[in-house]
Amino acid sequence: MSAESNPFPSPSRRLSRRQFFHRTGGGFLGAALGGIWAEGGEIKDAMLGPHFTPKAKSVIFLFMCGGVSHIDTFDPKGNQHAGQFIDAIGFGDNQAQMQRPVIPCHRTFTHYGQSGIPVSDWFPHVGSVIDDIAVIRSMWCHEGNHFPAVIETCTGHRGRAFDHPSFGSWVAHALGSVNKNLPSFVNIGRPSSPIQLTGGYLGASVSATPFQAGQTPIPNLHPPQSTQAAERDRQMQLLHTLNDDFRRRHALDSNIQARIKAYELAASMQLSAPEAVDFAREPEHIRALYGIDQEPTEAFGKQLLLARRLAERGVRFIQICHAGGGNGGWDAHGDMKQHEPHCRATDKPIAGLITDLKQRGMLDETLVVWTSEFGRTPWSQNTTGRDHNPKGYTSWMAGGGIRGGIIHGATDEVGYQAVENRHYYSDLNATILHQLGIDHTKMFLPELGPVSLLVEEGNGPIKEIMG
Repeated sequence: MSAESNPFPSPSRRLSRRQFFHRTGGGFLGAALGGIWAEGGEIKDAMLGPHFTPKAKSVIFLFMCGGVSHIDTFDPKGNQHAGQFIDAIGFGDNQAQMQRPVIPCHRTFTHYGQSGIPVSDWFPHVGSVIDDIAVIRSMWCHEGNHFPAVIETCTGHRGRAFDHPSFGSWVAHALGSVNKNLPSFVNIGRPSSPIQLTGGYLGASVSATPFQAGQTPIPNLHPPQSTQAAERDRQMQLLHTLNDDFRRRHALDSNIQARIKAYELAASMQLSAPEAVDFAREPEHIRALYGIDQEPTEAFGKQLLLARRLAERGVRFIQICHAGGGNGGWDAHGDMKQHEPHCRATDKPIAGLITDLKQRGMLDETLVVWTSEFGRTPWSQNTTGRDHNPKGYTSWMAGGGIRGGIIHGATDEVGYQAVENRHYYSDLNATILHQLGIDHTKMFLPELGPVSLLVEEGNGPIKEIMG
């Protein structure tokens, strides 16, 4: 097939400016890239913004790296089946038939709030805000190993491919920035995989910007102390002039565009980012709400307080990866007690975040999502831990137009498979997009065709949990 007859040419193939906008102007890419050039007046009547009125302005996406056991946290099953052998057909890499014994759950569950939703003793503070949370007990995905599961859940595609953008990049691509001095997509904490940060074929300009709590939110952000203000102003003016000329000559080179935008954004962040991470003005009772005054919760508490401050300042998608690196700290094969310190570190800060957002009037427009790449099995691997389980697990959402105090979906009697109102992981992504005012069916690039479709399967937004 010739290049001229190929309806989906390579993204690296060079197009003229007129061809580019003719081909993409009617699709989602045209609207999104309009945000890059419309501000400079280069595109007349460029379309910006969501497809319909959004319920949420920002997303705080809490990703627990390694696979959280739903059975021991938000989906209690009791111990009446402990010791019984159950069929684990098609589980594992070899897809062989096998039987495994159910191991007991040693957690106690308390019914919290007016909704009476049961929550594990590992998450008592989250239990105190459960009336603001919609618990989805029927999530599932395909992949049963960490690396491919992270790819599947954060890009919407299976396979060990790095060209697909992460979900936060899609959001940044679709909606652009509210605050021109801060990025649209921020990552806080160590991810399980670099795929969680990438802009993929959408370009480096929408990849995640790493932030951290503390005096230096971004390494090498501050200019040398010896630089005088007047000298810095002259440097910035010269840089702007050079960038403007370079941009006109290389308008379609995404890597060059991204590099220019990154430098310009870094210059703006020298003023905005330090203020965003400065907790000095936060009163003691707010710091205590997030657990910053206690050693087990201090680190994650600072990350969530930073997330609130970034959402306050218009950052669209704030991804927080907890216990990342390797397979992830939540990967409890040896003993379920491995979950305990992670639950203790995250419980109070998460509840503090929801409480703080609510008392500031921000919860209605800030969507908080808690999830993992998969759950864990009712059985062990000859230990007191649990194996990986993509067939059924729990995610939850709060704020941003989501109904609180409800349980949606269910796993079977031992927590192995989702059986009621089953939702593939893309349904969670579609729900997030819907609350941001985005039609998930339009999340593709016409230049790349169906291979770039974000949500490949599933039933779309989970309407039962929407307010």
